[in-house]
Amino acid sequence: MNLVRRPGWAPVVLSYATFVLVGLSAGVAGVLIPAQIADYRIDEATIGITFFTTSAGYLAAGATAGALLHRVHVRMALVVGAAFYAAGAFAMAVRPSFAILVAVQLLVGYGTGVLESILNVFLAELPDSTTLLNRLHAFFGVGALLGPLLAAWMLQYTSWTAVWLVLGVLCLPLAAGFLLAYPRRAPAAEHADAERPRGVFLEAVRTRAVVLGSLFLIVYVGLEIGVGTWAFTYLVKEHGEPDVVAGYTVSGYWLGLTLGRFLISPLATRAGMSAAGMATSCLLGVTAASALLWAVPTASLATAGFVLLGFFLGPLFPTAMAVTPQLVPQRLMATAIGVMNGLSLLGGSFLPWLAGWLAQHVGIWTLLPFALTLSVVQLAVWRLLVRRSPAPALTPGG
Repeated sequence: MNLVRRPGWAPVVLSYATFVLVGLSAGVAGVLIPAQIADYRIDEATIGITFFTTSAGYLAAGATAGALLHRVHVRMALVVGAAFYAAGAFAMAVRPSFAILVAVQLLVGYGTGVLESILNVFLAELPDSTTLLNRLHAFFGVGALLGPLLAAWMLQYTSWTAVWLVLGVLCLPLAAGFLLAYPRRAPAAEHADAERPRGVFLEAVRTRAVVLGSLFLIVYVGLEIGVGTWAFTYLVKEHGEPDVVAGYTVSGYWLGLTLGRFLISPLATRAGMSAAGMATSCLLGVTAASALLWAVPTASLATAGFVLLGFFLGPLFPTAMAVTPQLVPQRLMATAIGVMNGLSLLGGSFLPWLAGWLAQHVGIWTLLPFALTLSVVQLAVWRLLVRRSPAPALTPGG
């Protein structure tokens, strides 16, 4: 029983390594697109079809992760996720036809979604879950920072398919590690066999906390990716910054996001703050940084403002996952986290598109009021989530 509640350092380290791989996968995607377009002789709109199939697989993972965890438990659920991811990666490594390339994105999306959802569930039930989950998502940032460097270096010597071969190979030792190091059950699954309700998915999506949590993460991911996508264009067009300087600023935004996940939660825990209180403080920081960027539009402050914005944004996604076990009944926890994780991708698809539409039809200056608006919406949804949910008081540290 102690192994279930305190599984040791190996599963936690494997969780972090898995999120580095997930981050690498996200980071290489943008760098590989031009090579894929040239290889298949297609245009940007056509290659964009792969985004939809990846998203479909990710959403399917969010909808089924809870049922998968109840059926096969944490160890085998992670192996299933790794198997889907590796199958998709190796399929791309053999340079399939474009139709097959589009289809196998379902495998990659599903595998990624399962790995993310199950690991979020697993760490959310451990002691000091807020800090553990912030570190988990920080390692995603590490992978996302390294991914473009890896892809750009490899493309100098080989084809884009080799990058996916490397990612598939990297997944294999992780799958072996899941079998060797993880307990058969997630902590939350101790009572799953005794209480496995039918229709748990429908019950979860009708739960107020899940609806509000999903809405919060949709807005959060839309803000994070929207700013990360369009900040470069904003800095070049509005401030006339050189491409190199603008690129460094955007890198600073993502670095701030990663550092926020590593640093803020431990500092908040030492200060005796609750997870909810820490998230509220970060939301206020996000709102203040967005307002500063809009109110004082100078190049030097823009750089500092984007770094601060990323820094305060960083802990919000993992902290929302960390408090979920306190906001929903235990039988719904795994499905709730899967649904929230899956639906968050909707924000990452639609809201950055909306920011781009506004930039095209109104002007790129709209990025800052757009970011400020989403910041305020985030804060309002979060306050509703933690105030009106019939859950016990949140405790310091997660």
